[in-house]
Amino acid sequence: MLKPPQWGYWCECWTEDLTEQRGPALLASFDAYSAPQADRWVAVALRTISPALDADASDEAWEWLYEGRIETRRALLRSEPCTVSVTHAKTRITWTIRPVLFLPLAHRQAAELPACAYDFKPRPTD
Repeated sequence: MLKPPQWGYWCECWTEDLTEQRGPALLASFDAYSAPQADRWVAVALRTISPALDADASDEAWEWLYEGRIETRRALLRSEPCTVSVTHAKTRITWTIRPVLFLPLAHRQAAELPACAYDFKPRPTD
């Protein structure tokens, strides 16, 4: 039996090297099922990286943690997308949170995956 669709939030973290002509690169993504879970994902990331950020970026991070997070939560509860960014040296890190409707996947145990499932290969890490 399929579960019904469920409202939630699609969260992404993007990095962009501001000195290069390439566009942003997706660093991570997360599916959250509540506004608190979505903004907590960003908050945990910011708290984790803040000691490594330069002074200006750290100030940006803590400003959002102390003041901006409340507005982000309110916007999410109104089903509005949100963006949080910090710029460290020449790198911009951006978290996006968008309200979405998660559709359940059909049960696929002992079933063959579609051909497109094999197109996605993990990237090597440095």
